[in-house]
Amino acid sequence: MSAATFRTAVVRIPNGPDSIEIIDVPVAEPGPGQIRVAIAAATVNPTDLGVAAGFFHAIGLVQQPEHTGLGWEFAGVVDAAGPGVDRAVGTRVAGLVAGFDRDYGTYAEQIVVSAADVAPVPDGLDLLAATTVPLNGLAAAQVVELLGDAPAGAGRLLVTGAAGAVGANVTVLARERGWQVTGLARAGDEEFVRSLGADFTAHAEPEWDAVVDPAQLNDQALKLVRDGGAYVGLRPGLEPPTERGISVTSVVTASDRTRLADLLTRAAAGDLPTRVHAVVPLDQAAEAHRATAEGGLRGRYIICP
Repeated sequence: MSAATFRTAVVRIPNGPDSIEIIDVPVAEPGPGQIRVAIAAATVNPTDLGVAAGFFHAIGLVQQPEHTGLGWEFAGVVDAAGPGVDRAVGTRVAGLVAGFDRDYGTYAEQIVVSAADVAPVPDGLDLLAATTVPLNGLAAAQVVELLGDAPAGAGRLLVTGAAGAVGANVTVLARERGWQVTGLARAGDEEFVRSLGADFTAHAEPEWDAVVDPAQLNDQALKLVRDGGAYVGLRPGLEPPTERGISVTSVVTASDRTRLADLLTRAAAGDLPTRVHAVVPLDQAAEAHRATAEGGLRGRYIICP
């Protein structure tokens, strides 16, 4: 990288992992209310696989004329601050860059973001672990906000994919809202799911008061909800059609600095799981996508540019 450019991973013509390119782009100075972060770590999430595959292009959420950036969440160190920002250079932060339609994302050596979209990383949390929190933690917190408190006498919640990143966080946070949580996962994940304080099943039967569906079982998950119950998904616009009086909603994950700060603090205290499967350099982003697409990971691939 020269002084005037930095490296980032993008897709020009989406076609899966093979379409990921590493390019040089000009360094940008932060404007009013912005900071520039030297990225230490970025997480590979299923959403990124969808971008590289062209899924979000096909449904009209990506309009970039030249290339589309990859990566939503990051952790790093502030290396420049624009006017009106009180975040000191050298501060460790983590944040979320929400939305699909952008020319570069967090698979990059640096990024300019709104200071309002980051939160400080506690001293007890390393940056590799911290980068798994913004997207997955905020998605889980906002799912639980949609669910609300468990209704009196009707609080049986099934979480699909409970051993995954979002599902594990939902499991912890929903219990705090009074839900009796059961995690649906593979038999080999029983010990982990139970360590979150939840019951476990590998084969769910119907009649749950609510189902949260990080595993994206969709219609199959909806069938597990009792009449008049609730279904919460993670793919807006792709949720199953409502039936039997079931409330069907999906979360739209958004930046929330205050909530993110709390999630990072709780991750540092060990209350929320932060699992890293492997750490790879930026040049191996395509390999990380291929491995993530195979499924079954317990923890995320982390890209360290």
